[in-house]
Amino acid sequence: MTLREQLQAREAAALSPLACQSSQSRGRVWPEPECDIRTPFQRDTDRIVYSKAFRRLKHKTQVFLQPEGDHYRTRMTHTLEVSRIARTIARALFLNEDLTEAIALGHDLGHTPFGHAGERLLDEVMPGGFAHYQQSVRVVERLEKGGQGLNLTWEVRNGIVCHTKGAPAATLEGQAVRLADHIAYINHDIEDALRGGIIYPMDIPLEISNVLGFTHSARINKLVSDAVGASRGQTEIKQSHEVGEAMLALKSFMFDSVYTNPMAKGEEGKAQDMLRSLFDYYRNHPDELPSDFQAIRVEEGADRAVCDYIAGMTDPFAVERFKELFIPKGWTVL
Repeated sequence: MTLREQLQAREAAALSPLACQSSQSRGRVWPEPECDIRTPFQRDTDRIVYSKAFRRLKHKTQVFLQPEGDHYRTRMTHTLEVSRIARTIARALFLNEDLTEAIALGHDLGHTPFGHAGERLLDEVMPGGFAHYQQSVRVVERLEKGGQGLNLTWEVRNGIVCHTKGAPAATLEGQAVRLADHIAYINHDIEDALRGGIIYPMDIPLEISNVLGFTHSARINKLVSDAVGASRGQTEIKQSHEVGEAMLALKSFMFDSVYTNPMAKGEEGKAQDMLRSLFDYYRNHPDELPSDFQAIRVEEGADRAVCDYIAGMTDPFAVERFKELFIPKGWTVL
């Protein structure tokens, strides 16, 4: 037996009957020879981590636009926190951690610069709309590797596209990532908002803290432990009624106090104006798109190519392109 076959035999013996075993994957769009060492889901994890889109996450906004400070979250650190929470849930429920990790690491590959402000802008200007979870699948299916895509397994792609809205993922591993994404962002956004002076500990309603805890670690421990307890032996990943209601209340508090707070989000309009200008410019000058996007322009139209280009930008790259295109340069006497 190859090492991969031994690992898959271990999966069959150790994982829950409700888990997704790599040997039972629906496979890839383009069949490939199996690796002797890694399972298909392990290979998918590697392909995501080594992708250009994954590396760009370190310079993409999570909530606060280009904050001054080393400890605020970026889209990269958010992704890593989601992966850790999701794997903890998966391990406790004897699910497939490799599949869980691949979905978690790939779930935000299609996110725009400037967080959800960028997403809302592209949804407005792109004919047919835009959603980051759909773009994440487009990244792995079409945009990476010079247009070849990463050829990931069906289960990973399904988990990515189902990680935030709509029907739940077909696998419990994908459902675990969806819940972990919510657990991660709601809690690290609280921590970042506290660090930035947007809210203070006593602002969090007492009835929420009495259920979920009064600290960052206590809330995550409660939410993860509750998910494990409520989901054990079930055919879906879920929360208990009490904890689920408390989490919904916490989200509502965050939307009112942070996500719509002018102090935290006051610059988003400027970021959207900048992206709108970039979109309009490249729509009117599609020849200036990088060569990687010219084939998309021919096959799917200029709007699609421009959208893919801008969605893939990091925050500082978008700012730099805007400066180059719209900000006059100083005149220097030679």
